[in-house]
Amino acid sequence: MKFVDEAKIKVIAGRGGSGCVSFRREKFIPLGGPDGGDGGDGGSVWLCATEGLNTLADFRHKRTYEAESGRPGQGSQCTGHSGADIEVAVPVGTMVYDANTSEFIGDLTQPGERLLVAQGGFHGLGNTRFKSSTNRAPRQHTSGSEGERRQLRLEMKVLADVGLLGMPNAGKSTLIRSISAAKPKVADYPFTTLYPNLGVVRADTHRSFVVADIPGLIEGAADGAGLGIRFLKHLQRTELLLHLIDVATPGEDPVVQAKAILTELGRYSEDLLEKPRWLVLNKFDLLAEDERDTMKQLIVDGLGWEGPVFTISALAQDGLDTLVYDIMDHVEAQRAERSQATTEEEPVKTYDPTQS
Repeated sequence: MKFVDEAKIKVIAGRGGSGCVSFRREKFIPLGGPDGGDGGDGGSVWLCATEGLNTLADFRHKRTYEAESGRPGQGSQCTGHSGADIEVAVPVGTMVYDANTSEFIGDLTQPGERLLVAQGGFHGLGNTRFKSSTNRAPRQHTSGSEGERRQLRLEMKVLADVGLLGMPNAGKSTLIRSISAAKPKVADYPFTTLYPNLGVVRADTHRSFVVADIPGLIEGAADGAGLGIRFLKHLQRTELLLHLIDVATPGEDPVVQAKAILTELGRYSEDLLEKPRWLVLNKFDLLAEDERDTMKQLIVDGLGWEGPVFTISALAQDGLDTLVYDIMDHVEAQRAERSQATTEEEPVKTYDPTQS
């Protein structure tokens, strides 16, 4: 299935049913009084985060989702049938915006999480509601209100703990194949990765994290060069970025390439540039042993790097165990910190138009 991470849809909630004007008519009860029932409420539209979906491609074929309207009330104080709600399945990690106002509506990050995006109309009132001591035969009633209509923009950001960043052919896809069960395409030419890939890495039986591989960046990506920067948003939810550098490509300066990546990253988002980032020097096995320490020091000095540095060979699977376990420790520490912060804060309220 084609990978699609943005879509626009229209949602229409059901209209409320109108109230009924009716009077009780029976042979031996000549003045039975009003008995018109209320209408039914209109159905609402909900988005539901669903496991197993990893693309918004379905919304390229169906763009309008409409809930059922409420039925009108009837005599004998019969209330009209309420319209059925509809649930629209979206991938976990979908962010929802109003397409006309750019208002942020909600973020679906947990499987089964539901978000109300269009409230159904309120039912109309039958003439029974208007009966009083001074109005014995009311003919008033109200019509049901219209349901909400909205144009929505859906934006999917993959949920991963770790993101891979680097030039094309830096070895990102090879790394994710080596440490997880994911099988992205690998070839000896640039841009073999055309869309994000996710892999689950298991450090131990009950310890794992998710890593995301996105298409490689090149200089000028912010201006549309290569595949551009449209996939960088998939790194915004990550706890850690691994900056892969190919140290063995003839004629290429690893420092220049690394600086180009950081420039494009900063042009896209300063917040992304400030995320924790580790330097991973790949294809180290292709260097002569007496050149390895020199190359590592040149890169560290050239970048003014002060963070963690790992030397690996993703293809030969050298140095991967240390990298995986250090990542696992970092991710678990971040999870614990986030969990503690969540318990200390008030729960985040999900957007619900009925409360406004």
